[in-house]
Amino acid sequence: MSPAIDRPVVIIGGGPVGMTAALLLARFDVPSVILEAKPARDPFGSKALCMQRDVLDVLDRVGCGQPLVDEGVTWTMGRTYYRENELFQITFSDLGRAHFPPFVNVGQDRTEHHLERAVAADELIDLRYGHEVVELSQDTDRVVVGYDGPAGRGLQEADYVIGADGAGSVTRKLLGIGFGGRSFDDQFLICDIRTELPFANERRFFFDPEWNPDRQVLIHPQADSVWRIDWQVPPDFDVALERTTGRLDGRIRKITGDRPYEIVWMSVYRFHQRLADRFADGRVFLAGDAAHLMSPFGARGLNSGIQDAENIAWKIGYVRNRWAAPRLLRSYEPERRPAAEENLRVTGKTMDFLVPPTDELWAARRAALEAAVGSPQAPELVDSGQLAQPFVYADSPLTSPGGIAASVAPGQLFPDGPVVVRDAPTRMRALFGRSMVVLTTASREGPATAARRIAAPVDVHALGEIDPEGVVAATLPDNEPVAAVIRPDGHLAALVAPGPARIVDAVATALGAGL
Repeated sequence: MSPAIDRPVVIIGGGPVGMTAALLLARFDVPSVILEAKPARDPFGSKALCMQRDVLDVLDRVGCGQPLVDEGVTWTMGRTYYRENELFQITFSDLGRAHFPPFVNVGQDRTEHHLERAVAADELIDLRYGHEVVELSQDTDRVVVGYDGPAGRGLQEADYVIGADGAGSVTRKLLGIGFGGRSFDDQFLICDIRTELPFANERRFFFDPEWNPDRQVLIHPQADSVWRIDWQVPPDFDVALERTTGRLDGRIRKITGDRPYEIVWMSVYRFHQRLADRFADGRVFLAGDAAHLMSPFGARGLNSGIQDAENIAWKIGYVRNRWAAPRLLRSYEPERRPAAEENLRVTGKTMDFLVPPTDELWAARRAALEAAVGSPQAPELVDSGQLAQPFVYADSPLTSPGGIAASVAPGQLFPDGPVVVRDAPTRMRALFGRSMVVLTTASREGPATAARRIAAPVDVHALGEIDPEGVVAATLPDNEPVAAVIRPDGHLAALVAPGPARIVDAVATALGAGL
């Protein structure tokens, strides 16, 4: 079924969040125009580096997940040090059986490269570089976007607009949306350095090493013998002076020793913690750094931005195809703003430990680090960044209340695992992306009856038929029949008895009936 409206969705900003949104919309046959102010994509710099496995699943739906894994560096362990002492290690658990590793380090330049290739190959997407948005107006039926492009001033009508234009978002400013929060005085020096180091492919976090006292250093592996090194530096740090005096070389040699090295890319920046006053204004939605800005410890920036893109894309897709009423779009802010608030809470707590704002907190930090040496409680005492996880939509208006106990609860992202559908081996999360999915531990009969009553596409699967290893079934109750209603983005909307009426009600709720 093709959308009944000819106007495209306009996406302001051609970075990874904007391109992901366009590609996901195209899966619903929704055309889009991407307006990017820059004349071309910047092909250099790792920038956002750590891609979390659940986000790789999203990118896999648009053909970019596996190439990024193949090109990047997988890591499954993080080590945290205080001076010369290793305090603790972190590893990652898995509910079900994930297809992708917990984290893959791949530079944002490579993520954008693969997304741009996919965009160029999709006839439903019109990516326009050198188009700077300068005007934005809307009524109840459309949005009009004014831009300055290579051919002069132009106007583009849109059905909806997604503002994915970064921290300095023109979209947000044109809407008059505030962006409150705070910035940190200390700067951070990032260098991508090509060299051979005697380190495993692990995240290494150093508190107060003697070569950067009272501050931090973070080391991440990348492909092709490139290492991302992130130094916390003073507010008055001058990178040009650091180069000319040789101090930059000295700083690097504290890590590389006498080994030869090459600086591939370098940047100096400050961390910010900011949140847009609102994520939606009429037919316009903010996503990624345009909506929220957070320090990168924990890899929550780009990962959460891509989850923003998926959230709004499937909802616009359902509305455009008339599978759901426009009120479904009202759920974007109640879902993604709390997700951003949670990320900001976590990263703000980390930053207060890394850069304590008061003398009392400095003293508490030093005491915690000293107490952590040799202590089994070290992970609780020391905050080196809680790594990104998908938000749980437990309080979403699209989530039906619980009542059936299981390893996975309504609002959570449903786990992955091997399945066989129509005699073809695949995996659970490969079934998500476009349809509502109903999994049942009982017969398909009741859920199939429900599916025939629902205007939206619903795929019904009996786990006894598709889950020969029982990996997925192990996450659901085995003492009573149950149906799991799963949204297109893979979040569990409801766990209910497998009767048609209960399933129809759960799907209706997941499509915004209560809004």
